[in-house]
Amino acid sequence: MAEFSLERAEQSLIKKFHRQIFRKFTKAVATYDLIAPGDKIAVCISGGKDSWLMAKLFQELKKHNKFPFELVFMVMDPGYAPGNRALIESNSRKLNVPLEIFETDIFENVLHVEKSPCYLCARMRRGHLYHNAALLGCNKIALGHHYDDVIETILMGMLYGGQVQTMMPLVHSANFEGMQLIRPMYLIREKDIIAWRDYNGLEFLRCACKFTESKQNEDGKRLKVKRLIKELAAEDEGIEQNIFKSVENVNLSTIIAYKDKKGIKHYFNEEE
Repeated sequence: MAEFSLERAEQSLIKKFHRQIFRKFTKAVATYDLIAPGDKIAVCISGGKDSWLMAKLFQELKKHNKFPFELVFMVMDPGYAPGNRALIESNSRKLNVPLEIFETDIFENVLHVEKSPCYLCARMRRGHLYHNAALLGCNKIALGHHYDDVIETILMGMLYGGQVQTMMPLVHSANFEGMQLIRPMYLIREKDIIAWRDYNGLEFLRCACKFTESKQNEDGKRLKVKRLIKELAAEDEGIEQNIFKSVENVNLSTIIAYKDKKGIKHYFNEEE
């Protein structure tokens, strides 16, 4: 593992990994209109590789920004083990990312929930993030979901949910007026995030979930889909890109039914 250097880590984003990472970050920001003048963005850091890289990308973007916007680097502690919390604080100092940390008892609340604990945990996390971002005067929260998360979500919706949907790059909050969720890592591949981490000799949280730590959680649906995509991509390198493009190239004339923005279902044989 390479010896860490902050200067080297920051330079690598605009040199060695410029094409794979920084260019795709700025492309997503521009393509999906994720940042506007006057925004105050809560960059949400979970402690994993994706969110730490996102924090550094935002810092780099701020150096070159063409219009004013503000950043707050926010960590929600859902009940981390002391070692995990210490690693987050250590990486904050190492990467020169100042943190606003707030604590919750989410892990404890969902630990004994038998039905869909991961879904409940995610919803509770999201609510706390929106709430605390609003307290800090932010109008957006940024999450570190990447390209691989997107294509996995598309397949999971089809295989397990019976629906065609995706993880959107920008979402307007239904419960927090004026708040938006953005995903600026939308076009970045996970393998490139891993390459940046390893190139700089960094150690991040891999999974701090108590279900994983206590081995109560078996391989989930997402892991199965991840493996399926990997197997298919080994046979055809265009598979991953085609999955991503499938939700950009929807032809309503070949769809049996669809839901409009109000959630109303329409069938192909309805009169226009």
